[in-house]
Amino acid sequence: MKSLLKTTGIFAAMLLMFSCGNSEKKEKDEIRLDDYKEAPAPEEKSSTSQESEADSGDDLSNKGIGPIKNVELGDGIDADMASNGGDIFKNMCSACHKMDKKFVGPQLAGVSERRSPEWIMNMILNPEQMIKEDPIAKKLLIESNMAVMANQGLVEDEARAILEYFRQYDEQN
Repeated sequence: MKSLLKTTGIFAAMLLMFSCGNSEKKEKDEIRLDDYKEAPAPEEKSSTSQESEADSGDDLSNKGIGPIKNVELGDGIDADMASNGGDIFKNMCSACHKMDKKFVGPQLAGVSERRSPEWIMNMILNPEQMIKEDPIAKKLLIESNMAVMANQGLVEDEARAILEYFRQYDEQN
């Protein structure tokens, strides 16, 4: 009986040691709630506006933070690319985003008119850094009750197709 208690005690101590050990995380890789306790000061907006605070500070010159520095859109919508983007969006993004209403993430209708193409693609490809460093992405995080956008591991061509899907949607609606 003594050996059983000793063995159980040793096992419990080891379990406690391993569960509490190695819990260090590099601070630079964490999204810390302390960084987002207060929203930046709201900007002036009209009383009839239904836009969110993040939308009221639109800056189409903001390209975001990430690998996309310049996007050439061309004159029209590439229907095949937009169709592919719609499929990718439905498979990878629609659990949190809806086009016509706020869900977990913000409403996406009109996004191609509120954000630069580079910003949209950088948000898709590099959400962690965007949330930490981009002022619009920080505001959107606060408005989304700190629901962090997951990095879906998409590549540039997929993000470009989703952008084309957004452009097509916005043009039709």
